[in-house]
Amino acid sequence: MAQSVLARLPGRLVMVGFGSIGQGVLPLLRRHIEIGGDSLTIVNPDESLRPLAERYGATYLARELTRENYRAVLEPLLAAGDFLLNLSVDVSSTDLVRLATDKGALYLDTCIEPWPGGYTDPSLSASDRSNYMLRERALAMRAELPAGGPTAVLAHGANPGLVSHFAKVALLDVARAVGREAAVPADRAGWAKLCAELGVKVIHVAERDTQRSGKPKDVGEFINTWSIDGFYSEGMQPAELGWGTHEKTLPPDGGRHASGSGAAIFLQRPGASTRVRTWTPLAGPIHGFLITHNESISMADYLTHREGGEVRHRPTGHYAYHPCDGAVLSLHELAGRNWTLQDDKRLIVDEVVDGVDELGVLLCGHEKTVYWYGSRLSIGETRELVELNNATSLQVTAAVLGGMVWAIENPAAGVVEAEEMDHARVLEVALPYLGTMAGEFGDWPPLAGREPLFPEDLDHEDPWQFKNVRVL
Repeated sequence: MAQSVLARLPGRLVMVGFGSIGQGVLPLLRRHIEIGGDSLTIVNPDESLRPLAERYGATYLARELTRENYRAVLEPLLAAGDFLLNLSVDVSSTDLVRLATDKGALYLDTCIEPWPGGYTDPSLSASDRSNYMLRERALAMRAELPAGGPTAVLAHGANPGLVSHFAKVALLDVARAVGREAAVPADRAGWAKLCAELGVKVIHVAERDTQRSGKPKDVGEFINTWSIDGFYSEGMQPAELGWGTHEKTLPPDGGRHASGSGAAIFLQRPGASTRVRTWTPLAGPIHGFLITHNESISMADYLTHREGGEVRHRPTGHYAYHPCDGAVLSLHELAGRNWTLQDDKRLIVDEVVDGVDELGVLLCGHEKTVYWYGSRLSIGETRELVELNNATSLQVTAAVLGGMVWAIENPAAGVVEAEEMDHARVLEVALPYLGTMAGEFGDWPPLAGREPLFPEDLDHEDPWQFKNVRVL
């Protein structure tokens, strides 16, 4: 793809983390963002990655960031007008946002991360280890940081991030399909009202990844198409979902949070052992893992419709993820190891031989039953578009690029989430890297074919109850 500068950053760019997403976004940054003084620094502990960073003209600082040293390491690298891009794991997002704001720098991450132990410390309650609480603490920074301060974009990868923009497109598509006026809502209240008026009860982030390696998974090995450490940490958190107003009963293992918006619940079990039914146009009906993700909470919160201060409508929302088949086998083995991560890890990028990542949002319960909108990106298309990526990572790195361009164009927005950004502008930047964008209606009913052999406790009055979607 030809060089096309989409944004000019007046200052320097500092990237924290250089795993699969950091590596994959590097050629996109070099292609589309003009960096002040051509100054790009990567901070990452793995010395072996220095040659790759330097091949793209980056300065490489082989340092591990800790709670004790992150300010000493990063402060000399940042000044007003710079950009701090956080693509790391086990580095506190809130601490980096505060640092960036102190220095007058822009900021973006792909998920809200704690310091090590924040996901897995057994002394913490399930609520305290949840993405819900991480998000609440991050949003609380709005009260302590200056209004109109440097833009800090929270949780803007493919999901969380890109899918929130997909959801807005999907709501407009459904509105047009049922004959409603399809004017773009002007604010949060408008989007929430539209969701309520359309009768959308459930939003799944429905993803099926069919990419595969020519080398099968070995015993004692975890393979995946994106960060294994990131996937493991997410999978070990309690399963979480936005909790809709149509839901009749809390799951037996469900819990509510004692503070915050109240838009979500958690389950007393890890997401890596929790499965749900969902549907995508290419795969059809599938079982996905209910892996906790920020968008499950932020979308449900954003689309909460209120009248007179009272909550009238909120959709249930959650991730329903069928990873590549090698990762499914890895999760099965992981569960048998009592959730002790395998010693060997294999990230499959260059060795992917075929497959597609079908990532989108599934809007359920409206007049047309279900509507899926999202990206279908094959490994073949990916390799024609940009180096250092597979289909999964490119959906993330394209979203990082889109979020960064928006932040540079809107440098004084303070702390923002994906739902609060201009979805059209972000998608305009990302779409050239997302393969085929598809929107399809379906008649998938989560109760179809159930009970004849094994009677279940189902709700036939409302097929969109979570108890009907969950796999027990």
